Amino acid sequence: MQPLFPAIKANNHFFLAVDELHRLYIEESGTATGIPVVFLHGGPGSGCEAFHRCFFDPKKYRIILFDQRGCGQSTPHAELRNNTSQDLLEDMEKIRKKLGIKKWLVFGGSWGSTLALLYAETYPKRVSALIVRGIFLGRPKDIDWFYQEGASRIYPDYWQHFIEPIDEDKRDNLLAAYHEILTGKNEIARSRAAKAWSTWEGMTANLIPKNSVLDHFTDLHNALSIARIEAHYFVNENFLSDNQLVRNADKLTDIPGIIIHARYDMICPIEQAFDLHQAWQTAVLEIIPSSGHAASEPAMIDALVKATDTMADILS
Repeated sequence: MQPLFPAIKANNHFFLAVDELHRLYIEESGTATGIPVVFLHGGPGSGCEAFHRCFFDPKKYRIILFDQRGCGQSTPHAELRNNTSQDLLEDMEKIRKKLGIKKWLVFGGSWGSTLALLYAETYPKRVSALIVRGIFLGRPKDIDWFYQEGASRIYPDYWQHFIEPIDEDKRDNLLAAYHEILTGKNEIARSRAAKAWSTWEGMTANLIPKNSVLDHFTDLHNALSIARIEAHYFVNENFLSDNQLVRNADKLTDIPGIIIHARYDMICPIEQAFDLHQAWQTAVLEIIPSSGHAASEPAMIDALVKATDTMADILS
């Protein structure tokens, strides 16, 4: 089974002011003359981690990571103003132009797959290829599965901790109730809700809960940006129109693509990858039989590293 590439150090990092409020953290690693690839992290609001560089052969790729608005090392932290899907698309264009890149491979998982697909459908001529994992189409039913009813039936024990911060009379719309607390002025209630929201995601991300994943999600700094930004996006249906990503998938036809999804993904059920592939049949769909949602699952790492090697061969 293919492991991650050994630890890769960033060659360069900088901050880019994308408007009067937001400054994004951006870094490059790998080979300056390699195939440009941009990594889109999940959440929204999760931020990048050092291991994200290691899905790519540093001898073949020019690896670009950035923390999206309001998370990771970008500032201001957990900020919701000027933070929409359309803002993130324009941020990607500003980064691409700043780095002098004509076209790049776009690699994204979970929310990163949402953003990757949206970017490719908006700017298809700027995308050399797509690798998307743990597909999240951002539809109301996809959000309800994880935050109202669906995953709750698989993890009823974890679910009790998730609903605990919400008054019983508000549990018929948990997303709205969480959003109210997470955008409220009570700092203690906000922190408690953020931890519960983010812990729910961390506990369900792997087939068997993994301490390193839980540590990332339950760190209060990360939990605040994950919970606040996710709730903000999800109450606004990710700033997408009805089934937008599938309806516009015809724009992906000429882009080489690999869709990777785990059979037992409980955060983003595999139906979403299947629906995408039905609309984008020129892509390769690979179903991983022994993994959950997280990119850190061994079989998922194997598939993703092999996918980046395959794309390196195609693009070179």
